[in-house]
Amino acid sequence: MSVFFIFTLVLLYNFTPAIANRWCVIAGNCASIEGESESEHDLQSQQTYIVHVKQPETTVFAAEAHTDYYKSFLPVGILTTGGPERLVHTYNNVLSGFAVKLTEGELKVMEQMDGFISARPERKYQLHTTHTPNFLGLHPDMGVWKESNFGKGVIVGVLDTGIFPSHPSFRDEGMPPPPAKWKGRCEFNGTDCNNKLIGARNFVSGTLGELPIDDDGHGTHTASTATGAFVKNAEVLGNAYGTAAGMAPWAHLAIYKVCSIEDCLESDILAGLDTAVEDGVDVLSMSLGVDYTDKLFLDNIAIGSFAAIQKGIFVSCSAGNSGPFNSTMANEAPWILTVGASTMDRNIRTIAKLGNYEQFNGESTFQPKDFPSTLMPLVYAGANGKADSALCGEGSLNGTDVKGKVVLCERGGGIPRVAKGIEVQSAGGAAMILMNDEANAFSTEADAHVLPASHISFSDGLKVKAYINSSSTPMATIVFKGTIIGMASTPAVTSFSSRGPNLASPGILKPDIIGPGVSVLAAWPFPLDSTTTSTATFQIMSGTSMSCPHLSGIAALLKSGHPDWSPAAIKSAIMTTADLQNLEGKPILDERLEPANLYATGSGHVNPSRAHNPGLVYDIQPNDYIPYLCGLGYTDDQVSILAHQTIKCAKQTSISEGDLNYPTFSVKLGAAQTFIRSLTNVGDAHSSYKVEILAPKGVEVKVEPKKLHFTKINQKLTFTVSFTKSIDCDLKTPFAQGYVKWLSSKHFVRSPIAVTFE
Repeated sequence: MSVFFIFTLVLLYNFTPAIANRWCVIAGNCASIEGESESEHDLQSQQTYIVHVKQPETTVFAAEAHTDYYKSFLPVGILTTGGPERLVHTYNNVLSGFAVKLTEGELKVMEQMDGFISARPERKYQLHTTHTPNFLGLHPDMGVWKESNFGKGVIVGVLDTGIFPSHPSFRDEGMPPPPAKWKGRCEFNGTDCNNKLIGARNFVSGTLGELPIDDDGHGTHTASTATGAFVKNAEVLGNAYGTAAGMAPWAHLAIYKVCSIEDCLESDILAGLDTAVEDGVDVLSMSLGVDYTDKLFLDNIAIGSFAAIQKGIFVSCSAGNSGPFNSTMANEAPWILTVGASTMDRNIRTIAKLGNYEQFNGESTFQPKDFPSTLMPLVYAGANGKADSALCGEGSLNGTDVKGKVVLCERGGGIPRVAKGIEVQSAGGAAMILMNDEANAFSTEADAHVLPASHISFSDGLKVKAYINSSSTPMATIVFKGTIIGMASTPAVTSFSSRGPNLASPGILKPDIIGPGVSVLAAWPFPLDSTTTSTATFQIMSGTSMSCPHLSGIAALLKSGHPDWSPAAIKSAIMTTADLQNLEGKPILDERLEPANLYATGSGHVNPSRAHNPGLVYDIQPNDYIPYLCGLGYTDDQVSILAHQTIKCAKQTSISEGDLNYPTFSVKLGAAQTFIRSLTNVGDAHSSYKVEILAPKGVEVKVEPKKLHFTKINQKLTFTVSFTKSIDCDLKTPFAQGYVKWLSSKHFVRSPIAVTFE
C-alpha cells in the first residue's frame, strides 16, 4: 500500500522544528536560514502558487492537522521572520494543498520534497429580473414554482463580489430558518443576515476581517437573480417596470466574497469553494472563469467542483464572454453545468432617425423624456482617420468638434460601451449612436448610458456611415420608445456567449445549456442617478454572469422538488428538456440571425417546467468520472488531484469520453464508433419510450434497442448508439449535427449529437 493518498484522511500532524528541517536539508542552508529576514528583492520576486500535495495515511480529521502538515513544506524563514504572511490560504475540502507566496528558488526546493505533487502560479479570473421568470414560464400560482415551493429549504451558495445585504431582494419575509445541516456563519453585524441571507464571508486576500460588502455590484446582481425575493415596483431609469424575483425566491442564500473590484484571484476562489462545501450548500453558483484550460487537472474550479459534487452539491458556472469565436469556452468539466447566454423577449427600444428618413432600431436603458425629436448634426467619430477616435476611447475626441452633435462610435477596442458615451459627453456631444463591430453583428444591449444613446447592429451602422459619407450635412436624432415585450425571434444566442468545442475534453459537448443573459434586471447596490434615495435600486446587465445564476436558481427549484436527485440527474433534466426553437417556432438564431449550432446552444434553451418532470435522466455518480479521466490519458497523480483520492489508472477500466453517461454526444468520426448510455426512470413506474433519430448529415446513426420499457421508478435501462460515415459524407464539411430523442406519451428526452469528421 502506498504511504500517501490524496486528501480524504488527515493525520493529526504536529508541526515541529524537526519536521521543518526537511526544508533546509533539501535547500542545503540550514545554518544560515534561521532568523533571516526577507529582502525587498525577495518580496518583489514572490508570486502566489497553488500547491497540490499528498497527505500521509492516518485516522483523524482535523483542520489544524492540515495546516501543520502544509507548513512542513514551507521555507523555515516564512515561519520565523515575522514578515508578511505568505501562506495565503489552506484548503481542507476541495483540494489537498495550499496557496503560498514563493520565489522561484523556493519552489524548486519544494518540488523535491516527499509528498509534493505539483504547483503553478495562480491565475486571475474574470467576472463573466422583472421579466425573466415570466419569459421562462414561472408563475406564482401554478407549475414548477408552486410544485417546488419556490425553492424552499435549498441553500444556494454564490461566489462573487459580495452582497449589499439591506436590499429588499434579500428580505426573509415568510421564510423558515435554514436547515439543521447548515454550518456556515455571517460576518455582517446586527440583522443584515436573516432567514434569506443565512451566511456571508469574505475571502479576498488582503481584506480578511473586512465585511463581505459588495463594492462592485456584480455579486448583488447575480445573487438576486438566483434567489431574490419578490420586490414590487422594480425598474431601471423608468424602464422594465414590474415585480422583480429570482428564480428560486424562497431558497436560502450564502455569500462567499472571492472577488474585489480589481481581481478574482484563484487562491481566494478556492478558499470560498472550500468553505462552501464545508458549510453545506446545495447549489454553487460561480459567474467567473478563465478564458479556457486545456487540461482539467490544471483547472482549480474543476478540481473544487468535483469535491462539491462528491458531497451532492450541484455546480453551475458561466461559459464566458469570449464569443462568438469557437473554442473560447470556460468551465468545461463534465460535472459542471456550463451556461451560455441568450436574449429574451424584452427590448428597451430606441430608434436612430437619420436626415434621409432612414430609421434603425436600437437599445438603451437611459431614455430621457426631454430629448428633442428635432434633427441635429451627425458626425462619425473616426472621420479623422484614427482608429482610437472611431472607438471613442478616453481622450480620443479631444480637439474634435462634436459639440451639440450626434456622434457615431464603433463598438470594441476593449473599451466599455458606457465609457464611449462618457467620452462623447466629455467632448460636448449631445448623443451617441453606437454601432456594433462585425463579430457582434445583430447582438445589441440596453446599457445605462450617461447621455442619449442608441446601440444598433453592425449592418445598420454601415448604413449610417454610408449616409454620413454621402451627405454634406448629415443629420440625426434618437427617439425613445420605452420597454417593448413580445420579441418573437427570441431566445437567440448573443454574440458574447463563449462557444465550443471543448478544448479540455472534445468528447464532451459544451456549453450545456443557454439561459437569459442579455439586459437582465436584478438588484444593485448603488443608485443610477442622483435623485434616487431608495434602497430598492436595480440595474440591467448582460453577460454569461447573468445566465449562470438563472440556471443556479432553476437547479435549486429542481433540488427542492426532487431532493433525492443527484447533481448529474438535475443536470440531465435541464439539458434533455431544453427548447431548440424560439417563440416563432423557428430554430434558435445566433448573432448573425442564422440558425445557431450546438457549439453555441449546447442542448438548447432552458425550459424549467419540462425540466421539473423529465421522465428519464442520464445519471452519473462521482466515481463514474474516474474511468473517464483515466481515459483522457492523465497520469495517476493528475487523476488523483481531481478525484481527491489515490487513483491507479492501471486498475481502472478506462472509458472513452463518448462512453461517459452524458446527456449529449460529441463525436470525432473516422472509423465507426459505438457508445453506451443508460437512462433512469424518474417518471411513471410503467412507461415506454421509442427512439427518434435525426442523423447528422453524412452520418448513419443506429440505436439498439429501439424501445425501452420501464416497470418501476428508478429502474435503469441501457442502450447503444453507433455512428458510421454514410455514403454522402463530405469530409470538407467541418461539422454536422442531429439528435437522438426518446419519446413516450408524456415526455421527450433529447440528446444532441455534434459530429466533426476526420
